[in-house]
Amino acid sequence: MRLSKLTIASLAVVAGLSLTACQNDDAATGQDDSPASSSSSTGSSSGGSDQDPAKDPAKDSAKDSAGESSDQVQNTAGTCRTDELEVTAQDSTIGGDENRSVAVTFTNGGGRDCSIAGFAGVDLKTNAGTVSAERTGEPAPATILKDGTSISFHISCPANDTGGSGARITGLVVTPPNETKSVTLDWPGAASLPVTDGSGSPVRVGPIGSAGQGG
Repeated sequence: MRLSKLTIASLAVVAGLSLTACQNDDAATGQDDSPASSSSSTGSSSGGSDQDPAKDPAKDSAKDSAGESSDQVQNTAGTCRTDELEVTAQDSTIGGDENRSVAVTFTNGGGRDCSIAGFAGVDLKTNAGTVSAERTGEPAPATILKDGTSISFHISCPANDTGGSGARITGLVVTPPNETKSVTLDWPGAASLPVTDGSGSPVRVGPIGSAGQGG
């Protein structure tokens, strides 16, 4: 009986030691896994801070494009419209000129800058019918007409030296470039045009900005 008690006691001690060893192994395993798990979590957090949602490259690119488009729109002036322009005319004939000349001026009163280019439409109303001016063929570059500023072009007409006969001019009709709405003015120049068979000098109109140039 004494031997049996010692054997049982020995087995109990061995079992206890085995259980303690297993528990130590499990604890060691848990300690090894913990740093790996912590490192993985830290790495994920670091990746998230590098990709800041507030700094989305696609959004920044779209914003830059919109800004450039807005600047382009602001720097591009629209066409000058008839209703935005004050149209006046005055005799600009210089002594000794073979032809008579009238200067027509456009003043921008539209409250914005606008673009004007080319040739205006010009018709002279006479007691013998309407005479349409021919273009001179000079270069006609675009001009930005700032609000409140003016630009002029010239009309060249043959002089009537016949002593009173001819076609009496009763009015001037001006249509700004690229427009269909016209303005009718009093004719400020010589009272009449010579009546010809078509071989004489025609009525001519210069490009925008040509006032003062020869016909």
